[in-house]
Amino acid sequence: MKIEKSCNVSKCAVEVDGCEGVEIRWLISKDDGAENFSMRMFEIQPGGHTPLHTHPHEHEVFAIEGSGIFVYEGKEHEFGAEYVVFVPGGREHQFRNTGDSVLRMLCLIPASAG
Repeated sequence: MKIEKSCNVSKCAVEVDGCEGVEIRWLISKDDGAENFSMRMFEIQPGGHTPLHTHPHEHEVFAIEGSGIFVYEGKEHEFGAEYVVFVPGGREHQFRNTGDSVLRMLCLIPASAG
């Protein structure tokens, strides 16, 4: 069992090629005993972005605040707070912050992927 304010969970920079201005908090993970899913919170600074990438697992995203562009297989889709995004496994994608404030998103993935 875990109950904690998200701001009390440590945050670290995402340091992978093609990534800029992105930080992550592992809100719930294997370290907490979660066997099936991991919940992460991404914070993308204005002008920042995740890498354009693919991976075999699906993930579900919920935008908490901010606005951006979701790039999916070469097409751009605008989104903002309270939007949900489903990303099937094996599909090229990227999240970009196009706003003036932090883009904050929850992202759920299979525990085996994290």
